[in-house]
Amino acid sequence: MRGSAAFRLSVASGGVLIPPSISLPGFDPDARDYIRRVAAADGEPLEPSVQRAIDAFVRGCKADGIWSAIKASCILAGARTLAGALVPLAGTAPTNFDFVAGDYNRETGLVGDGNTKYLDSNRNNNADPQDNFHLAVNVGVAPTSSSARAYIGAGGANTGSTQITSSSASPFELEHRCRASTAANLGTVLNVGFIGFSRSQSSAFNSRVGGITQSNNVTSQTPFDGNILVFARENAGTPGLYSNGRFTFYSIGESLDLALLDARVTDLMNLITYSLTPGLPDLSTMDMDAAAYIGGAYRAGGTLS
Repeated sequence: MRGSAAFRLSVASGGVLIPPSISLPGFDPDARDYIRRVAAADGEPLEPSVQRAIDAFVRGCKADGIWSAIKASCILAGARTLAGALVPLAGTAPTNFDFVAGDYNRETGLVGDGNTKYLDSNRNNNADPQDNFHLAVNVGVAPTSSSARAYIGAGGANTGSTQITSSSASPFELEHRCRASTAANLGTVLNVGFIGFSRSQSSAFNSRVGGITQSNNVTSQTPFDGNILVFARENAGTPGLYSNGRFTFYSIGESLDLALLDARVTDLMNLITYSLTPGLPDLSTMDMDAAAYIGGAYRAGGTLS
């Protein structure tokens, strides 16, 4: 309990109560800090296997050279509670508009309602350089409805807009705007899993959907001034195009290798599924790649039998 000896006051963690059992020797310092903050929000520690999955993700991002580019991010899965899921992995915590505990699932993430629910990332679209930027979201269940939906973004069709949206009817084509009023139409594509884009030059940007990266010849513009929203988009100070999809991760920041981030996020989600599946060996006894493969099979509805 939070008021008992099961928790201690940590000055190093900003005076929050954290369980002494999660000293996490050998863990990456940033992973350790995040895990402790999630435990404080949840009121109890994460399972050791979930802790290891998070540590593997942070270590992997650092080994890939992409960690420092992640400026605002939440893992919307793994935590025991919605409060824990909204603890930021990087940057400022998002502001929650209307999500409740029942909207959150530890394995499949947070689901919108297509009407009022969204997160304000509290990161302005112009916080990162015009030609040094990425935006990404991991989708468990794609938005479905008779109107266009925003996964994440700001600006609408205004100058310097940044957003990922889907069209209003089948075949639900994806559109990416990356620092531009002009959209790159990605056609009929798989709109679940990792979806993102990254810009490292003025004349073009890369998109990644369904495990495929493509280049889009769209010239950048001065970034739109407005906060980036998740499950909606900001436009002239007003949220809109609310999503009813289910998301497990988002990231905002500077340009990075999308394939590397995709691989790390996919492994993280598979390892979370592995960790939360009853009857599987503890993650500490497993090869991480093998555990991620098994978790991916369970995530897709399969079993080991």
